Amino acid sequence: MMIFLELYIRFFLVGLFSVGGGLATLPFLTEMGEATGWFTPMDISNMVAISESTPGPIGINMATYIGFQVGSGFGGFGYGVLGSIIASIGEVTPAVVVIMIVSKMLMKFRDSKYVEYTFYGLRAASVGLILAAWLGVLKIAFFSSEALEEGSSFFMAIDYKSIILSAVIFFLVTKFKKIHPIALIVLAAVVGIIFKM
Repeated sequence: MMIFLELYIRFFLVGLFSVGGGLATLPFLTEMGEATGWFTPMDISNMVAISESTPGPIGINMATYIGFQVGSGFGGFGYGVLGSIIASIGEVTPAVVVIMIVSKMLMKFRDSKYVEYTFYGLRAASVGLILAAWLGVLKIAFFSSEALEEGSSFFMAIDYKSIILSAVIFFLVTKFKKIHPIALIVLAAVVGIIFKM
């Protein structure tokens, strides 16, 4: 049962430090995967794809997904559901606590220059976290992790099929604005299955 306590603590820390939204959690999730072995960088790219395709905040969706995977590996479906609940609660607990504290203090200190400077600092931190997440997703999406690990050259490691698919989807989104996003997700999934991407 210590696995569930570890899940809660790890996602509590992710929720506490990932300022800037769901994509800002990716550097922390990458570190978590390396530290625990619960998932690989390729699993993270799959989680991002699934989380972006399903309703709800991306950070919570990923916490639910990881919690289910870890719990299921520990003891089956029932433990998977429990793991998803615990991970999701761990992710949102810091936000709830911080919002409660900030709402009480902000009215009192809203004119303070220190509060203003703190918010400026948080904006810069969130931009840095989101940029790091974007670069991580870019590396997973457009480069072969096996080729990079084997020490192949930069051009040999590029996944040209993924780049072409991304360019086609980008063209369709910008040129034909009436195409529903779900149709594009299904199209990308079918192409990915056919070409084993």
